[in-house]
Amino acid sequence: MSTSTNRAHNFNAGPSALPLSVLQKAQSELLDFGGAGMSIMEMSHRGKEYEAVHNQTIVLLRELMAIPEDYDVLFLQGGASLQFAMIPLNFLPAGKKAAYVTTGAWSEKALDEAKKLGETYEAASAKAGKFSSIPALAELQLQPDTAYLHLTSNNTIFGTQWREFPDTGDVPLIADMSSDILSRPVDVSKFSMIYAGAQKNLGPAGVTLVIIKKSFLATANPQLPTMLKYGTFAKENSLYNTPPTFGIYLMGLVLDWVKQQGGLAAITARNEAKAALVYDAIDASNGFYKGHAVPAARSRMNITFTLATEELEKKFLAEAKQAGFVGLAGHRSVGGCRASAYNAVPLESCQALRDLMLKFQKENG
Repeated sequence: MSTSTNRAHNFNAGPSALPLSVLQKAQSELLDFGGAGMSIMEMSHRGKEYEAVHNQTIVLLRELMAIPEDYDVLFLQGGASLQFAMIPLNFLPAGKKAAYVTTGAWSEKALDEAKKLGETYEAASAKAGKFSSIPALAELQLQPDTAYLHLTSNNTIFGTQWREFPDTGDVPLIADMSSDILSRPVDVSKFSMIYAGAQKNLGPAGVTLVIIKKSFLATANPQLPTMLKYGTFAKENSLYNTPPTFGIYLMGLVLDWVKQQGGLAAITARNEAKAALVYDAIDASNGFYKGHAVPAARSRMNITFTLATEELEKKFLAEAKQAGFVGLAGHRSVGGCRASAYNAVPLESCQALRDLMLKFQKENG
């Protein structure tokens, strides 16, 4: 535990750690926001107080991510899982095909949803290697009449991450960045659409961020129910219906925290340092710990590894829990161990995990 605040070393995969200063700020304003005598959760989403928070959050996103002016920034609900269906509903017309790169469970789920709504194909897949790598850019095979190419930038379950993104030319590129958005600079102009659930690096669960190019949005299917059209939210500044106001407020606080840290350049450097602590412990263990991802595809956000036996893993996780670590068990579908070192996870927590791993190896190796 952190001795000053008694907070856990939180490595949960999502919902995940939030900056302590953000939580303290929200706590101080919880009962009385801006002298209004009520919480922001109690305010009308049509009122000027909330509107200022809403718009400032968009301003901060544009600034931190260098989002070009010809992109809309939208706040939706339903998580990335709803986007899996909304994307083909809006952008997969009859006579065209949607291309997907499958690099893990979530990209497979996205493909499965698209299959229900139109013609699809896999442009590349990492499944043969048990999702331990990212396909090389040269492996991507785009067919004629491709409506868009979809990829998942970071794979929380298997611990892999795209280092660079393909140039798809005239084919729109769409990315699910739920688990690594805001963790490093990204050239937004390479994408026609980026989307992300907030609960990893942006804020609490309940808000879904969509960044979409206006010219791409103009191609969307107009014959859809109102709430399934991206245009509905773009036209109304994401205020067509009641948005998740408290979640957007907290997102704004997180974005301000990122800015105070020095922006994405500083966040990137810290994330690299945090991940290196744990990966170095794995690499120096002479096989006691075995990383799942090949080194060239290792995620800075989700560090996945196994021990020699299931019994040894259970013992390690039990000792970690006793020492104040949370969320180190691997996803139920693959087992093993996973440390999710998102933006708000302190460097000290990764140092503590490294020390625990070295101690456990010395005592059990």
